[in-house]
Amino acid sequence: MTIRLETIRDCLEGAVPGYVATCDPDGTPNITALSQVQYVDERHLALSYQFFNKTRRNILANPTARLQVTSPLTAAQYRMTLRYLRTETQGPLFETMKAKLAGIASHEGMTGVFRLLGSDVFEVLEIELVPGQPLPPPAQPSRMTALRSSAARLAAAQDLESLLGGILDCMEKDFDIGHTMVLMADTAGRKLYTLATRGYDRSGIGSEIPMGEGVIGVCARMATPIRIGHATSEYGYGRALRRSAEEEGMGDRLDTRIPLPGLAEPASQLAIPIQARGRLLGVLYVESPQDSRFTYDDEDALMVVAAQFGMVVQDLETGQEPPEDPASEPPEPPPGCVGGGPLVVRHYAEDDSIFLDGDYLIKGVAGSIFWTLVRDHVTLQRTTFNNRELRLDPRIKLPGLSDNLEARLVLLGRRLVEREACVRMEKTGRGRFRLCVERALHLEDVPQS
Repeated sequence: MTIRLETIRDCLEGAVPGYVATCDPDGTPNITALSQVQYVDERHLALSYQFFNKTRRNILANPTARLQVTSPLTAAQYRMTLRYLRTETQGPLFETMKAKLAGIASHEGMTGVFRLLGSDVFEVLEIELVPGQPLPPPAQPSRMTALRSSAARLAAAQDLESLLGGILDCMEKDFDIGHTMVLMADTAGRKLYTLATRGYDRSGIGSEIPMGEGVIGVCARMATPIRIGHATSEYGYGRALRRSAEEEGMGDRLDTRIPLPGLAEPASQLAIPIQARGRLLGVLYVESPQDSRFTYDDEDALMVVAAQFGMVVQDLETGQEPPEDPASEPPEPPPGCVGGGPLVVRHYAEDDSIFLDGDYLIKGVAGSIFWTLVRDHVTLQRTTFNNRELRLDPRIKLPGLSDNLEARLVLLGRRLVEREACVRMEKTGRGRFRLCVERALHLEDVPQS
């Protein structure tokens, strides 16, 4: 019976170490344990190259190798014949293996010792089952059922707000994942900002992670999924966020950092790139306190979900705006908003950060949008706005037409609700909203120093 590599991917998870056998030119064999075996496609896999040791010297002299792996689910063992093709030292495959190796190193107390030098790519020539009595495979939940339900949820979304709620429902109700974040990429390609979360004590809406930092940042930079089955300090987000703040040169004058939500010690992490027509839109990130919670099958399934999510986002960006819906009644003001003195809105031109009565709200493009709205409200008594005019407004300084304006508006609206601000954005139709202001506004513009 022919055994296909994709049917035994659970053997490559690293729960049970693999062993590789090589020979030098004289035929002397050498066997060593492997830190990592990475599935590439149905004909290829990659082994981690960390040291210039006997195995490495043998492979360069004699490209044939034998690999033995074990299923952590059934204890079945498989032996493969491999042929060395090349070593990759950059790119998605290398970055994926580098991130996973950091997780393995941290879990084993070997941080600083394990360092990936390259990804050795091999062609799989033959796979054979080692004689034995494996255990019966455990029952696995059907990802097809989850995918079918997820597809229906995402297809029903009418706007970005409902689409975000839909993908969070997909993770929680269809895939039984308790901790999820959806982050969008800025057009400049420097950061991702948190747009939706579920399962955390604080929402973290508006928090940022630099491109290339942590599991999320590496996933975004390389546009490739990153899956780690053990707790890792190498890709902690607190340190990355502090470094980002220092690079911005904000100093101690203002605190414009929104804490990123996340488990203190995630045992499993999976970051999936959200793309549409070759453009990175963001990252879907899930985590769990359980070791090895996410499998190759989970990774494949969430790649499908993220792809559909990205296409719907793209369709929403380019779709025609329907006629305006009938206006609804203004929402009830938050507690404490009725009466009182003017709400002081302070804008810092340096980074378009916004403070309400001295408390930080938002910055960047979303801050520029909010400052434009409140200025028009105060000077022109405007309350109704639409996405089309904002997209073309030079005061907002959108990085380009490809920037997802609706994502910025959702971010701003959610931050206002989270802060229980006396200014709210109420949707009145597709691409239309009104500004609901419950107190007089006093605007202060701090020019760039």
